[in-house]
Parts: sequence; C-alpha cells; structure tokens
Amino acid sequence: MNSYSASRDLPQVDLAPLIDHSLLLPTATPEQVRQWCSECDRYQFAAICIAPTHVALAREQLQNKAIAICTVIGFPTGATTSGCKLYEAQEAVENGATELDVVINLGWLKSGQHDLLHREIAEICETTNTPVKTILETSLLTPAELSTAADLCMDAGASFLKTSTGWQGGATIEVISQLHERSRGRVGIKASGGIRTAEQALQLVQAGATRLGTSRGPDLIQQQEAFIAG
Repeated sequence: MNSYSASRDLPQVDLAPLIDHSLLLPTATPEQVRQWCSECDRYQFAAICIAPTHVALAREQLQNKAIAICTVIGFPTGATTSGCKLYEAQEAVENGATELDVVINLGWLKSGQHDLLHREIAEICETTNTPVKTILETSLLTPAELSTAADLCMDAGASFLKTSTGWQGGATIEVISQLHERSRGRVGIKASGGIRTAEQALQLVQAGATRLGTSRGPDLIQQQEAFIAG
C-alpha cells in the first residue's frame, strides 16, 4: 500500500488524536525532537514517543500543550532487570514523561515465569502512577503466549497493550483483532510498527486499535486530508 485509497467501508475517523508520533531511532538528535514536538502541536497528535534521554527537552517544548509525553522503558529488548526498569521509569516521570511504553520480559513469558513478569509491570504501574503501555513484541509470540501476556499485563495494571517495538516486525490486523477480543475494552490497544499509510491505519482502527505508534504521522494525515478533499 503506497497510497491512500481507503474504502468507504473503513471507519472515516480523524487519525490525528490516535497517533503517538514516534522518534525512536538511536541517531535521533535534539533538532529532530524539536521538529517532532512542533508536528505534534501542529497536527494535535495524542503523544510524542521518544527515548528517555529526550524527555526533558520534549517537556520544555510542549509546555501547556495537551499532548502526552511518552517514553520507552527497557527498550528494545525488555531484558534489563526489574530494578533498572523501575529506576528508568521513575526518572522518566520525574523528567516529564506522562506515559510509559514498557517492553515486557519475553524470556520470562516463554519460560513460564509469569509471576516475575506480572510483578515487574505491577511495580512500575503502582510506583509511578503513570499510564503504562506494555510492549508485547507480538511477532515473536504464539497466539497462546499473546493471550497469556495480555492477561498478565492487564491484571498488573497496564493501561494499554502495545504490539511491538517496531524492531521485530509490526502490527497486523490479526493480532489487533486478537488483542481487541481478549481485552474486551478493559484497556487501550496500541498498534505499532510498520504503519505507513492512512488506509492501513484505518484498517487497524477498525480491528480495534485505539492508538497508533508511527513515525509517519504527518504523512498519514496528509493522505487522509487529500482523500477527503478529493
């Protein structure tokens, strides 16, 4: 899908309030962070999603704006210790983060150490008192593992289930549908990874996504506006 030719059968919703405008490249510069903040303000995106080192700058740029400052914790592997993740989360909130995208420990999930996974997420949720989106890295999970991960994270207090970091595959209609069915509206669902067109974004929303993590937010909005105008 290289252009926006959305069927009228797709939900014709405003995508902007659903987008987490993401800048998670390891080469991201302060200048790029300022640009992303400016685009968030211009298009009124839901959030900017940046690495922890850029949180304070984003807070400075987005003062008095109704835009969430989201950062990633344990990114991208989720394999750092629980103590490191908790410290990283607390420091991020102190620096101005208002949402936390936390990568779960996939090794614990796959080895059946579910109590450790649950405890880690619950501690971050309770200690920071900040909305947590748990990154499940769905392309690496079986359907059964995905259901288990979703249940554990919801029970631990997560506010969203997020598909992926974008480093190991991306969001699919099938996975979003499974998470939507599993969550039954108890939490939000963030589709992330590989969202390149407005048509694809609308398909994910139709499947149950309530947030969209993408670095191409302005492109999606421009595609949607051109389609509506034409």
